[in-house]
Amino acid sequence: MRKSAIIGLITIAICIGFLVSLNADTDTYSNFTEAASSNKEEHVMGHWEKSKGTEYDALKDPNHFGFYMKDEKGKVKKVVLNGTKPQDFERSEKLVLIGKMENDTFYATKILMKCPSKYNDNLVEINQDGQVKQYKKS
Repeated sequence: MRKSAIIGLITIAICIGFLVSLNADTDTYSNFTEAASSNKEEHVMGHWEKSKGTEYDALKDPNHFGFYMKDEKGKVKKVVLNGTKPQDFERSEKLVLIGKMENDTFYATKILMKCPSKYNDNLVEINQDGQVKQYKKS
């Protein structure tokens, strides 16, 4: 083999190794149980437990926001965000928390929210004739 071919193969091998190492550290969604057993920052997806309310008093401590969330496995845990309450939190459909679990409480460093789309305000029905009917959500 020529020297240039060997150098090319080594370069390709190094690039593949670099790409594999980048992909190995990508974050996936976990649940509260997995977050409790991990020492690193986790992404937990779930829904706000509206029946338990929220803890936020802008006058007393504007950098403390607490609430309860149910993860995808159905486990409910207390969540604390050291920051202000996110705008439109009550309207969110899904939450993704980024943070760590400590002593049965999830301490979030960031909250990502999926809010309802403004395009989902009407329900659409298409009948057998191909006619479209729209209904307002109630």
